[in-house]
Amino acid sequence: MGGSMSELSIFSFPTGIRYGVGSRAALAEFREEQSVRRPLLVTDSGLIGTDAFSLVAEQVRHLWPDGFTEFLDVHPNPLEDDVERGRAAYVNDHCDGVVEVGGGSALDAAKVIRARVALPNTPLTEIRREQLPRRLAPFCALPTTAGTGSEVGRSSVITVPALGRKIVIGGPPLLADMAILDPELTVGLPPHLTAATGMDAMTHAIEAYVCPVFHPMCDAIALEAISIVCAELPKAYTNGADLDARGLMQLAAAMGAVAFQKDLGVAHSLAHLLSSEFGVHHGLANALVLPSTIRFNGETDATQYTRVATALGLVPGGGPAGQVAAFLDNFNRSLGITQRLRDLGVPRDALPLLSAKAMEDGCHLTNPRRCSQADMLRLYEEVW
Repeated sequence: MGGSMSELSIFSFPTGIRYGVGSRAALAEFREEQSVRRPLLVTDSGLIGTDAFSLVAEQVRHLWPDGFTEFLDVHPNPLEDDVERGRAAYVNDHCDGVVEVGGGSALDAAKVIRARVALPNTPLTEIRREQLPRRLAPFCALPTTAGTGSEVGRSSVITVPALGRKIVIGGPPLLADMAILDPELTVGLPPHLTAATGMDAMTHAIEAYVCPVFHPMCDAIALEAISIVCAELPKAYTNGADLDARGLMQLAAAMGAVAFQKDLGVAHSLAHLLSSEFGVHHGLANALVLPSTIRFNGETDATQYTRVATALGLVPGGGPAGQVAAFLDNFNRSLGITQRLRDLGVPRDALPLLSAKAMEDGCHLTNPRRCSQADMLRLYEEVW
């Protein structure tokens, strides 16, 4: 985890966060600070009709009585077409800001819609970090899940069917101007999604911590996020109306995303393909592959998981990687996460192709242990 004093390190935590029950009222602050007169309200179709959407839509109608534009059908794993249709709605209705309510999919789409608005002549697949202008359209994010932490993240993952995989578009300009963490917006999340999104936050924090990039500030945030998820996710899973647990899980998700500005690891390369190829929920995919990837990494250096074990409330022994992996196996089961890949419609003969495509996903490049295609196949087979 050490860093060279001769190397430039950049530490940045710029997103303004408003946290607490009823904090959605801070949309008024966003409107005034950013001078937004007609926002594009972005969400996914699954959220329409929920209490969370109604609460935010009511606030938006109150603050923008002269009108706003709705874009309400982002796919669960956002597609390139979602971004293009969202950009068209923004431009055609002369919007001047974006308000997002929903989970990681809507968040990812909303961020990249802004990039396409700014770069109308650059296809999505050709957008590069260095092309992004310093400022994109004003953006306020109101997450309704506690997992991705995308509301404080500087990248988005979009599925491009023509390529047969997901691509990552990132850069500081994609960051939200304001993130609003209102626990009331997550109360309606059903237990299985509470578990899956919560394990997404856990995966972010653990992979960020062991990622071999020098960033002690993110390391500290990651370890605290691990502790919070360990303590609060079972409470939120058992009692969805527990606002304290819901709120702390929102914070843990944001902390996990702040931490992974360091980068991630092989679990995410494996999980991304399960989502793009077979529609497996990203958080669930992470939960399934995380214990195996920790065992894999621990074969070359188990000690890197010593502080992770402590954050989980364990007393580190001779093999902390094995301890952490075993704990997470049991933790998954306690949250009803017992599936194997075969249970999710992934045929065994698809694993070699998945392994080849996972090698194209950049997350494994910052894994603490180098991965080959054979390693990817082995890790998929262990959870099949």
